Amino acid sequence: MAERGRGLLLVMMDIDPEYEDDFNRWYDEEHVPERKAIPGFLTARRYRAVEGGPKYLAIYEMDSPEVLDSEAYRYVSDEGRSEWTKRVVGRAKNYVRNVYVEIVPGE
Repeated sequence: MAERGRGLLLVMMDIDPEYEDDFNRWYDEEHVPERKAIPGFLTARRYRAVEGGPKYLAIYEMDSPEVLDSEAYRYVSDEGRSEWTKRVVGRAKNYVRNVYVEIVPGE
């Protein structure tokens, strides 16, 4: 049986239509692989809203929310940010970022 994490990182945002191709390429080619390489990140899934908003949603399952305090995560979120990351993140609108911990572990 696959290991389940007790932490979730949920990120939602909108991006102007003229930047969507770059945004989606960045997510697929750089951002998700970078996050999944961080110890404690277990899965990464992306969604596009069919109603409501923001339009884009990413859900990352982690061992625990403490993964976001790790040196590896802090590095890629700060001084290790690529120019591509800086450009894409700077274009995001209606940005929502929530961190969750599972209340009752699954059986």
